[in-house]
Amino acid sequence: MKFSLSWLREHLDFTASCEEICARLNGIGLEVESVENPAEKLVGFRTAKILEAHRHPDADRLQLCRVAAGAGYEDLQVVCGAPNARAGIHVIFAPPGTYVPGLDITIKKGKIRGEESGGMLCSLRELGLGEESNGIAELPETAPIGEAYATYAELDDPVIEIAITPNRGDALSIRGIARDLAAAGIGHLKPWLTEALEGDFESPISWKSENPDCPYVVGRVIRGVKNGPSPSWLQRRLQAVGVKPISALVDVTNYLTYDLGRPLHVFDVAKLSGSTLTVTHAARETFTALDGNEYVLGTDDMVIVDDAGVQSLAGIMGGQQSGVDENTTDVFVESALFDAVRIALTGRRLAIHTDARQRFERGIDPALVRSGLEAATAMIRDLCGGEPSEITEAGELPNWKRTATLRFERLATLGGVTIPADEAVRSLEHLGFEVVERNDEEATFAVPSWRNDVASGQVLAQAVTLDENVAAKAAANVPRMEAECDLIEEVLRLYGLDAVPAVPLPQLAMVAAPAVTPLQARAALMRRICAARGMMETVGFSFVAHEDAVLFGDVPETQRLLNPIAMDLDQLRPTPLVNLARALGRNLARGLGLSGEGALFEIGPCFDFEGQHLRVAGLRGGLTAREPGQAAQEATLWDAKADLTAALTALGVPEASLSVTADAPGFYHPGRSGQVRQGPKLVLGSFGELHPRTARALGLTGTVVAFELYLDRIPQPKAKKKTPPALSALQPVRRDFAFLAGPDVEAQAVLKAVRMADRNLIQDVRLFDVFEGGSLPEGHRSLGVEVVLQPQTESLTDVGLEALSKSVEAAVLKATGATLRR
Repeated sequence: MKFSLSWLREHLDFTASCEEICARLNGIGLEVESVENPAEKLVGFRTAKILEAHRHPDADRLQLCRVAAGAGYEDLQVVCGAPNARAGIHVIFAPPGTYVPGLDITIKKGKIRGEESGGMLCSLRELGLGEESNGIAELPETAPIGEAYATYAELDDPVIEIAITPNRGDALSIRGIARDLAAAGIGHLKPWLTEALEGDFESPISWKSENPDCPYVVGRVIRGVKNGPSPSWLQRRLQAVGVKPISALVDVTNYLTYDLGRPLHVFDVAKLSGSTLTVTHAARETFTALDGNEYVLGTDDMVIVDDAGVQSLAGIMGGQQSGVDENTTDVFVESALFDAVRIALTGRRLAIHTDARQRFERGIDPALVRSGLEAATAMIRDLCGGEPSEITEAGELPNWKRTATLRFERLATLGGVTIPADEAVRSLEHLGFEVVERNDEEATFAVPSWRNDVASGQVLAQAVTLDENVAAKAAANVPRMEAECDLIEEVLRLYGLDAVPAVPLPQLAMVAAPAVTPLQARAALMRRICAARGMMETVGFSFVAHEDAVLFGDVPETQRLLNPIAMDLDQLRPTPLVNLARALGRNLARGLGLSGEGALFEIGPCFDFEGQHLRVAGLRGGLTAREPGQAAQEATLWDAKADLTAALTALGVPEASLSVTADAPGFYHPGRSGQVRQGPKLVLGSFGELHPRTARALGLTGTVVAFELYLDRIPQPKAKKKTPPALSALQPVRRDFAFLAGPDVEAQAVLKAVRMADRNLIQDVRLFDVFEGGSLPEGHRSLGVEVVLQPQTESLTDVGLEALSKSVEAAVLKATGATLRR
């Protein structure tokens, strides 16, 4: 919100300096963003008169001008190339040393085509004040000679810009700012009254409202007006706040928008069809606004229509078809109340930003509907002439009157400062609040019409998990509490926000809460592990094509999107592998999988019949990089298993507690995949080659392996008391065993049986060889197992090793039926 000090004086009688006003604005919560004084850019420019003008002897387009510019510049020569430079006109002169903002140069005394030039005659464009470029600026004959141009043009008028919070719609008017400053001790607020003008005839245009979002609308016809440029004082005020003057009729509405915070609109009566304007919902139609752009309106948009169609987007912008111009003689002036939420939604959807929308969506003063129309009528009649009709209206003014109660002790307990009750009451009265009832403990105030944010009755929704009794008790008191907080805020503002002490929130615990949840910490760990294994992270949508999703198992129809953001993103994904497979296909098609780069992973949500889960998924495809002595190779299922195992190990899952079963989901190769379980029921992840059918459907060639880790299923490790590790001083001993296993014997069963033979002595068990064929019976295979023995108190003897070997052999035979290969 911008305003100039001269405009502020229309509502506030003050002697304070610009610096004092800015300091007080910051103190009461109207934060100053910038202060700009146009006069500071025009230092040096002065008014002057051309005494004589002759053609330059060596240039047809240049003239030698004798110029009088006041003390020190009574008679000097200036070379000028402007076509309108002539004797007798009053002009703007820049002596040497003057900086010209429009040209970004500093004037120097010198010669032009051999003739002395002691300065420059300027246009408004060169001063940065307009777009005029057809020569130098011509001032009225009454302009004095030698006066500073900024003083003559009344440009020594600082413009202050303040930030407005969403709840302070009243501060989007210069009168509202003046009211706040007066209440804060800067000057005295001038009274504002507008005379109710009697209509000379019945309005030929009437109102009709069919939209509940417009409870009240008024208007009147003013006939016999003469539209044209507005007076210079009005143009200067609008230009100061960044509004371009258009014509007197339009400038009046813009002026009152800033002056009182009351948006208005004028229609050209000659361009309207029929005798009724209706506030209603738009149909699906196209509307050409005053900015020249076409907008496609929806049924939720509020419009003003006549018999020919939409003439205005209510509360936001008028239509080009019924806009006023220099030929307008009869106008219809509109003043209305529109719903703030409806205006905001329409403005956001259509991306239209106007001064009217800015004020309506923050709430305007309902008491100004009629008085704002009267003020506009008076200004139009003074500037453009004409005679007004009687006022026509539709609907009725809503009951905006409400009260709020302040308990004086809450200023200290909630506000943190001790303010006497009388001072608090005076502060609110200066803002327009009227005391309705008061005692020693509290006071009840009538809220003024312009403060729609105080005691508005609109409160936040309660949490659905709140106990019913607690919710009912809170709901009964929330409106009163929020209204009281509004009053406390007003008292504290005027007391001075800088004077309110900063109080830290109470400390809930001596130990700070963790910055991340355990699940978030695990996700971060998985990123490091996967990246360390040469995989690149991707981030994909949780939405995928339904045709891709069904390749990875059954998908619930309830997770099909009825209104997707794109036609090929209509299904919640069952696994991140859907996105990874498509991304891998695009990379492989561009040759990015030929140098070890075809490895991707993602950590993200997936969805199934049970709801949402967090999953780590990785995919490898293409060929590894060639190295000396080693050809490029495709990824194998063992690579995927190694990825999954590394992730589980990093999460602290004991390897001895894991088992692998050959029942991976159907999108894996049935003979080259598996599921990793902890115990018989808890599935932690899966790995293997993608099923050829799935790979072909996704356009993937070659071997593609994948793994999935169900991150939210991993049990949290139990808290253990930290003890120093038991490190043995003795060397570990390694022994190899070869077991002849039948076709139904799983390798992991053999490893488990070996490990259980002696838990204290056996530290680790690894499978290092699988052999089939040769002299072995058909269907059988030889499993080579390495056993690491770690003695703790004494070295192992041959007798001890022999006894352990027999224990291992017996344990495997009993558990699996496999025998020691002789």
